[in-house]
Amino acid sequence: MSNLTDDVFLRNLIYFDLDKISHFLAELQSFAWGLPLLILLTGGGIYFLIRSKFLPFQYFFHAINVLRGKYSNPNDPGEISHFKALSTALASTVGMGNIAGVAVAIFIGGPGAIFWMWVSAIIGMATKFFTCTLSIMYRGKDSAGNIQGGPMYMITEGLGKKWKPLAVFFSLAGLIGALPVFNVNQLTQAINDILLKPAGLFSGITTNLIIGAVLVIITFMVILGGLKSISNVASKLVPYMVVLYFVAVSVILITYIDVLPYYLKLIITDAFSAGYFKGEAFLGGTLGGLILLGIRRGAFSNEAGIGTAPMAHGASKTSQPVREGLVAMLGPFIDTIVICTLTALAILVTGVWQSSPANGVSLTATAFTSAMPVIGNYVLLLCIVIFSVSSLFSYAYYGTKCMSFLIGDRHKYLYNYLYLGSIFIGATTTLDMMINLIDSFFAFMAIPTMIVTIILAPKVVKASKLYFKSLSNKT
Repeated sequence: MSNLTDDVFLRNLIYFDLDKISHFLAELQSFAWGLPLLILLTGGGIYFLIRSKFLPFQYFFHAINVLRGKYSNPNDPGEISHFKALSTALASTVGMGNIAGVAVAIFIGGPGAIFWMWVSAIIGMATKFFTCTLSIMYRGKDSAGNIQGGPMYMITEGLGKKWKPLAVFFSLAGLIGALPVFNVNQLTQAINDILLKPAGLFSGITTNLIIGAVLVIITFMVILGGLKSISNVASKLVPYMVVLYFVAVSVILITYIDVLPYYLKLIITDAFSAGYFKGEAFLGGTLGGLILLGIRRGAFSNEAGIGTAPMAHGASKTSQPVREGLVAMLGPFIDTIVICTLTALAILVTGVWQSSPANGVSLTATAFTSAMPVIGNYVLLLCIVIFSVSSLFSYAYYGTKCMSFLIGDRHKYLYNYLYLGSIFIGATTTLDMMINLIDSFFAFMAIPTMIVTIILAPKVVKASKLYFKSLSNKT
């Protein structure tokens, strides 16, 4: 009897502690994504658009040619090609944020949240152009003498050593922000809901731990080879996963083609009414809360202004910073304008956003099942596995770069133990806890990234004018 009482007491204590942690993370996320950060991200992005006079957008197809390798020089400094750099960046951004994050946005804010995600993407394209141009302009060297890029080097090389505390702050936030807990959490939920529970194979936390263990083994085998191994895998996975998802959602949209125009219109009209907004009022009303939701989910998905992409693009083989900025600019377009919109439309046209109580990846799964009753779940599961696993590889690289900056290249491998251990945490905890944790530290990473980019923006403008002028002279 005493043992039973002790077990009940221990279980209640654990749940009480988890409730406290969950409440703390919710408060932290609310604080981190307050008005100051909204102004910094959106105001900064609009500033970049105006300062560049929308010029980078005029060279969209030139950016594609750069991506294809038309201007590549194997003798340029760096480790990987333009294509592999973008693939590595997209491997982290094209993940569960596109499938589960969009579903969360619609669940809380309705169709109008997608419009503000689009706005976030347009702003994000300008932001990525500036941040990733700077990541090449102000590359530094790690303790082993290797050329490195990223916000921490942009700060120390571009602003000077006296700004190093800001670089340290970014790196510390990056250690947590790069953890794969959200992707793992939603991948685990998808495997359980789509595959194991219907087959009667789900056995609670034991199943989750087994899934976590498998993911640890797969991740370890890839990240052991460092950036080149990660970029090689990403460059092979990313094109196929984008095409696969595009084809799958296209089937759904063709099935519901009669209501597609209505929902495209509703996304725009609802953006200014917030009629479905379920979140807390912000900025004096629900419309402000809806805008913030769309900006936050957009930033979570395409990571513009967060500082992760500059770490990947900073390793690109190039001597021309503006070219890398143009390639990086394609990221938010592919991630948010294309893939997030596909997810949103699949959820909206099937009607599950109103009829189903599900949230996150489960809501997207319900949409696929509704449109393709026999195979829909399994098609989505295949997309989810590819999206999530590819994200695991890129985030590991980001975390080790932050660790290397803090304690030296020789000891950066220590981060892998934290990273692999966090996979088990992501597999066994709740969606709310994981999304609040990563949201919070993404916000903390964005602060130094946006500050240094705004300060050094005139350097990008000057370099851009020279580069685009040289292109005009050649034509």
